[in-house]
Amino acid sequence: MKSILCVTFLLLSTHIVFSQAPVRKGPLETATISVPTVQCEECKDRIEKYMTREDGITMVKVDYKKKTCKVTYYWDRTTIENIKTAIANIGYDAGDVTADAEAYKKLPTCCKKPEDGGGHEKK
Repeated sequence: MKSILCVTFLLLSTHIVFSQAPVRKGPLETATISVPTVQCEECKDRIEKYMTREDGITMVKVDYKKKTCKVTYYWDRTTIENIKTAIANIGYDAGDVTADAEAYKKLPTCCKKPEDGGGHEKK
């Protein structure tokens, strides 16, 4: 009798475990994007603040000295092209995507390209 109960219990518990559908949160992907027009801490803060509001993005780290932006995102919710476009919409070049002209005009002078009269003075 004990063995029948044990076998029944094992079968039921196995059925319960395998009948639950897994919860997929989506795998994360990390990409490093070249941001050649990023020049200072203000640029870094602007991109990081804006990008964390984008759907599917979990982490953004901008290194303005290396001119790179490391982004971790759910690949099933956004794409690298969408991320580059979002950065361009803030006013910065991102990889092969050129900054949106209107957004670029709205950047503070220090965040604009040196050829446009921007940048910081060298110490």
